[in-house]
Amino acid sequence: MPTGKPSYTAAVITVSDSCSNGTRKDLSGPAIAETLKQRGFEVVHTQIVPDNQSQIEQAITAACDKARLVITTGGTGAAPSDVTPEATMAVCKRMLPGVAERMRAQGIQKTPLASLSRSVCGIHGTSLVLNLPGSPAGATDSFLAVVGLMAHALELLAGNTEHKATAK
Repeated sequence: MPTGKPSYTAAVITVSDSCSNGTRKDLSGPAIAETLKQRGFEVVHTQIVPDNQSQIEQAITAACDKARLVITTGGTGAAPSDVTPEATMAVCKRMLPGVAERMRAQGIQKTPLASLSRSVCGIHGTSLVLNLPGSPAGATDSFLAVVGLMAHALELLAGNTEHKATAK
């Protein structure tokens, strides 16, 4: 994506009990917001919510009213409290499994723990919802693995489905 004028809006939702109750500083949300800005997105909304499926669902739905790309960070692991993927699947009618597969494939090049990520990507209305891990490095690396797909997916969701001829 060009780094000039922002062409897409984005929202970042940090999912963390400890960040939402103030016992830990949110590092992942600001890291992703900065990465989004560097990639030409306009970050129009940020929020921190606890690991509560209902609250995550509400936050995602509200963020989709404000932004074309909604990114969550946190709550994607194997702990009982990690319910971000379930919340995302509850509010998205269609899923894009290849996006999460690509993030995991890239992630395991750095750490085998990436295989434990349950991140998903889905469509809510004309917005994309993308789950990222909770660590700043994991979140940033995962996003960078798929950022090139985001513009095309957002164009398709906006109804721009004409296929351009490619040179042979």
